[in-house]
Amino acid sequence: MANFSLREPKYGDIIRVKIKDDIYHYGIYVSDDEIIQFGYAKDAFLSDASNVCVNKCNIKDFLNGKFLEVRDYTILEKIKKNNPKKVISIASSRLGEKGYNLINNNCLHFVNECVFNKHIN
Repeated sequence: MANFSLREPKYGDIIRVKIKDDIYHYGIYVSDDEIIQFGYAKDAFLSDASNVCVNKCNIKDFLNGKFLEVRDYTILEKIKKNNPKKVISIASSRLGEKGYNLINNNCLHFVNECVFNKHIN
């Protein structure tokens, strides 16, 4: 399981915010004015997710009054991950993409694809 900490994010970082209990919403940090995410935190439990897409928001909207957590990488992950410029390029290229599914294609899958080129939980 990945580790996260309460710290300032950097360009290209995976960030998350707790929705409830052990459920989180993930995004890619570009700046305080731009987070790239697959849907919004509120979309996680929609019965019809056909309109959920990769989009941009600002940090205030992403957090919705909650705490920001930033992904900490192991040494091996640091070697395998894309550089921040490529992470942002991949995430940006997917803006408007649909196909959200809580189990098989969600915000966590999205950020891992951008950073590690893998569709993993």
